[in-house]
Amino acid sequence: MRFAVFSLILLFVAACESAPKPELPSSADITAETRRLMQREDVKGLALAVVTAGEVRDVMSFGYRNVERKEPLETDTIMYGASLTKAAFAYMVLQLVDEGLVDLDRPIADYLDRPIPDYEGWAVLEGDEDWRRVTPRHVLTHTTGLHNLRFLEPNRDLKFHFTPGDAYAYSGEGFWLLQLMLEEGLGLDVKEEMQRRMFDRFDMPNTSMQWREDFADNLADGYAMDGSFEPHDERSNVAASGSMDTTIADQAKMWRGMLAGEGLSAASRAEWVRPQFPIRTAQKFPTIENYDTSDPRGEPINLSAGLGVETWDGPQGRAFAKGGHNPWTGNIVICQEVEERCLVLLGNSVRAEIIYPEIVEFVLGETDYPWWWTYPALHDPE
Repeated sequence: MRFAVFSLILLFVAACESAPKPELPSSADITAETRRLMQREDVKGLALAVVTAGEVRDVMSFGYRNVERKEPLETDTIMYGASLTKAAFAYMVLQLVDEGLVDLDRPIADYLDRPIPDYEGWAVLEGDEDWRRVTPRHVLTHTTGLHNLRFLEPNRDLKFHFTPGDAYAYSGEGFWLLQLMLEEGLGLDVKEEMQRRMFDRFDMPNTSMQWREDFADNLADGYAMDGSFEPHDERSNVAASGSMDTTIADQAKMWRGMLAGEGLSAASRAEWVRPQFPIRTAQKFPTIENYDTSDPRGEPINLSAGLGVETWDGPQGRAFAKGGHNPWTGNIVICQEVEERCLVLLGNSVRAEIIYPEIVEFVLGETDYPWWWTYPALHDPE
């Protein structure tokens, strides 16, 4: 009897593995549907890429990079990557792990010659001993206990809101701390490492961690939810948390390469999207205000923090995603492991976030992505 049951299980697994992947809609159908949705919601500009079976199938752009001047958004237009930077940075850090330069579970303080509060910008942590506990894994899983951005704290008084590793709260400040470790502890130049290990590796000529003058002639300005205009910010500081300028063509190549695990050992590629810490908060933002909330919808899909990405169990198996947002920018990438597919969406109009669930379902089918958690004001039915 046991042999019969085991045989049935093997047959079921084999059938699942050999089942054909759901067909993607045609490029023409994606174009038509995206234009329809953009017109319905007055989305000024949006770029899209489809990665499948190790190849970039589609790279598309729609609308305007500047509405006032009627300048079209092109596939080589410079757009703000925002927090998609974090996923790329995490992938770069895993290369350092493979080379034995970084241990994800060794405290950041151990890599530094001085106590963290002695470094410029971190004196505010003096007297709060939790800085001794923070590890690279805490940073990449957003479990440091630090606020997302220090200017959101009263008087910018950055502090630990919980013991590192005890809870989930999205934190850009944690990425600054890990950047400090790489630069001051390991003597690395984060801009150069990202350029060599990521942007050059994946043939991304129009991507940089710092503003370049040659970007000025073809860049996307931003548009808020009410349609108001914001010029593209010339980011002079290199920030692991979100300074990347890029294009949809470059992002397509980057996510194709990362999905394939290029430049990483098999173990590190698996670790990148492994569920590292359960996410059960009611919503992603605001971060500290929600770290001790709960929502029962996270557990059934195993919503979790990976390393620089979020991961969950979708209808087709493991999926992972990363977003990027500010008041004039809406970006998201959703990838499916079994289908070997990614959908990359960059919006220089934050209104694009209104239509993202419909575009994702049209292209990838049902993913069970937790829109209610990422964009509760737009997509929470409860």
